[in-house]
Amino acid sequence: MDTTTPGDGDGSPDDDHHDGPRDVVQLAIPAAGAFLVVLRTATASLAARADFTLDDIEDLRIAVDEACAQLLVSAVPESALECVFTLSAGLLRVTVSVDSLDGEPPSKDTFAWTVLSALACEVGTATGPGQRVTIELAKRRGGE
Repeated sequence: MDTTTPGDGDGSPDDDHHDGPRDVVQLAIPAAGAFLVVLRTATASLAARADFTLDDIEDLRIAVDEACAQLLVSAVPESALECVFTLSAGLLRVTVSVDSLDGEPPSKDTFAWTVLSALACEVGTATGPGQRVTIELAKRRGGE
């Protein structure tokens, strides 16, 4: 587990933002469903550390699991699924990304996306260099 604090000169985009302290936790696991339990456990632990309610913790666990499941469908075999958790005052932001076979983000016209959107206050996708696909979600403590 790697932890950094954005804004500390590490070259991250957050170096220019000074809107409060943040903790960042980065994990990389094999892109296989059997390893998602690691991310579910990390999600619950970090949300509990940030004083989220039990309901919010469960919503986050399900949301992270669903986001990862959507990415694993088109993940390059034997690649790594990367997850970055960013904790700031009352907010947990989770970014999951993987090298994809097709480079296409998950469809937003599915039941799975509807569930994901209902569980988090913010949800979005992005594509990066090569065929990298990312889902980012955020949840505020107490449904704020």
